[in-house]
Amino acid sequence: MKRDYYDILGIQRNADGNAIKKAYRQLALRYHPDRNPDDPESEEKFKEATEAYEVLRDSEMRTLYDRYGHDGVKAGARGGG
Repeated sequence: MKRDYYDILGIQRNADGNAIKKAYRQLALRYHPDRNPDDPESEEKFKEATEAYEVLRDSEMRTLYDRYGHDGVKAGARGGG
């Protein structure tokens, strides 16, 4: 089961764009594969943080996520609804 995107980034649900970006940048710097070669756990955390950031920075995707969770994001990405 996927983790909550807000929990991944360590932010509140009412966080603004700057807070989302700041949280993502901190995680990206910590877990980036170039900084952690041959560390699959760090790579997975980096991918997870990137996925969370890509959804939460996009207002439409964030609305779908807030309303329907991960299923809403999948439907939105497919163009469904």
